[in-house]
Amino acid sequence: MNKNRTAFFISDRTGLTAENLGHSLLSQFEGITFNRVRLPFVDSAEKARAAVTQINAAAAADGQRPLVFSTLILPEVRGIVEQSDALILDLFEMFIVPLETELGQPSSHAIGRSHAAGMNYNSRMDAVNYALSHDDGGISRELNRADIVLVGVSRCGKTPTSLYLALQFGIYAANYPLVPEDFSGGEMPPALKPLKHRLYGLTIRPERLQQIRTERSPNSHYASLENCQLEVKQAESLMRQSNIPYLDVTSMSVEEIATTIRHQTGIKR
Repeated sequence: MNKNRTAFFISDRTGLTAENLGHSLLSQFEGITFNRVRLPFVDSAEKARAAVTQINAAAAADGQRPLVFSTLILPEVRGIVEQSDALILDLFEMFIVPLETELGQPSSHAIGRSHAAGMNYNSRMDAVNYALSHDDGGISRELNRADIVLVGVSRCGKTPTSLYLALQFGIYAANYPLVPEDFSGGEMPPALKPLKHRLYGLTIRPERLQQIRTERSPNSHYASLENCQLEVKQAESLMRQSNIPYLDVTSMSVEEIATTIRHQTGIKR
């Protein structure tokens, strides 16, 4: 059997829901390489027919049916896509029909309703702007506005985690790097002392930190294993001494880090 398959993620909006759930399902099948194709904004019959052409072309090229993860809402558009030569996994229909039965009323079948019902877009963008302007201690003022301040050594994952928390959940997240000057004093930088109850630490294994830093500054003292070992040791010691919770993110994705932080701290917007 061919161990290469094409998987389409098709939606009338961004396709993120179909893609995220599809990725989770496909991750359970080891040994198969999936060529992943996202088809967003398929919200008309014309676009649906174009999608069918692309799906059928993949079927002909692969010699086997592609997998199609769909969150299409409009019946007309969904009906066209279902005519393609593929295994159609209609995620919308899979859940909406049982819900209609249980709740005793039909759904609205309105495109984009999940985004409208979710967190206000402007609020999330404000949080993203805040995270960007308070990245790596760039701005110390207004730190009191932060819902959480991530601390840790340089390149341990503070920036992507801050941005993810902001973009996905509207959480005002700042991050502040712990540098050798902070370790000599044995206490958190002055700007962070009033925010102790909002601090959360990230740490990472020195070997992984060395790999990350080497990509940015090869053959430097900053990226040397010895320096990485020292900084991680001192940062963890400082966080323990200051009674700040911290998390080893070495083998965690940004999504896992953010979820763990939200679960442990209870922060939300």
